[in-house]
Amino acid sequence: MNVIPFPKEAQCCCNKTGNPVPVLHVPAAQRSNARGRFAATEKAIQAMMPVEAFNWVDKTLGKLNVDAVYITGPGDPLAVPGPTMETLQLLKGKFPQLDLGITTLGLGGQSSADMLAQNGVNAVTLLVDAVDADIIKSLYTWIRPGKKTIPLAKAAEILLDEQMKAILAFKESGFAVDIRTTVYPGINDEHVEDIARKMASLEADSMTLLPCREIDAENGPQAPDDLFMVTLTEIVSQYIAVNTIDPEGENENAAQGVDSVCSTPLTPKPTAERSNVAVVSSNGMDVDLHLGQAFKILIYGPRADGLACLLETRLAPESGGGGSRWEKLADSLGDCFALLTSSAGGNPRKILSNRGISVIITEDNIEGMVDVLYGGGKKSTCKK
Repeated sequence: MNVIPFPKEAQCCCNKTGNPVPVLHVPAAQRSNARGRFAATEKAIQAMMPVEAFNWVDKTLGKLNVDAVYITGPGDPLAVPGPTMETLQLLKGKFPQLDLGITTLGLGGQSSADMLAQNGVNAVTLLVDAVDADIIKSLYTWIRPGKKTIPLAKAAEILLDEQMKAILAFKESGFAVDIRTTVYPGINDEHVEDIARKMASLEADSMTLLPCREIDAENGPQAPDDLFMVTLTEIVSQYIAVNTIDPEGENENAAQGVDSVCSTPLTPKPTAERSNVAVVSSNGMDVDLHLGQAFKILIYGPRADGLACLLETRLAPESGGGGSRWEKLADSLGDCFALLTSSAGGNPRKILSNRGISVIITEDNIEGMVDVLYGGGKKSTCKK
């Protein structure tokens, strides 16, 4: 049994030799294409735009010993392939020595394999919790193979078919394929051996077994104990190489995230050139406006004594004009490192991100959010 420790500083994945390598997981997948029936109800973190993801990796590599970078969550990297490919292309251009990978359910995997290879991917973690459509139906609330939601029974069959095709395509492209299986006692625990047998027949490189989290003690499955997982690992190892990881730092669903943007290392920071925060609000107290509805922008920033205050109000560009509207907005926010809004489309987010302004989607109190961005309790905000 090949047991891989799960370090607290960085997570690990396996290369083709089965050896663990330190891996940095980047939350740059824009959209989910499935919802697990037993997934935690925590609010997922906001997906990074490609430039934000690149900048974060660039900064993080100076602090951690990392050999691989995976695009993992909060959605699925292949649900909206464009931003995923752009992120991979940026990383490949700057860090050709890094192994690049994705964590995916596999929908669209066959059609995306060639492009993933062209953009530097050499490893894939595929989330496979069943190789039986009826069991898949019991594990998911919904599955969306395309842009429209279809009946779960049909979607489960499509998922099963696409996962099998994805493995073959990934192997043909030369990827190391690790199968990530979450064990749900009473639902798929007796089915895990079937998964291992099938994955081995498709020449997947390894399987990683993860115990489910106990979300609903009364109605949901209970987390399996360590002895059960060891026994299951020994069974699976008869068919395929097995990895085990510490579940404390790992989500069983790629679409899950942490509680809020404020508790993650993804929170943008002020710089000498960009020291202010832009906010859209209808009442001056809460972040409650869609960016497209804003006609004015509140500008918060530090005053002479270091306290973050409302400094001024600026007019937002008039509606219409497509991308030029957001370019004008970026021009007017050249001193801002972040913009707080309750919602924003993909195009303005991308344009502002490319211009150095992180768009943070939130519906929290303005002063609380601004306080976090300037140190999280180390300073107080004030009203001008």
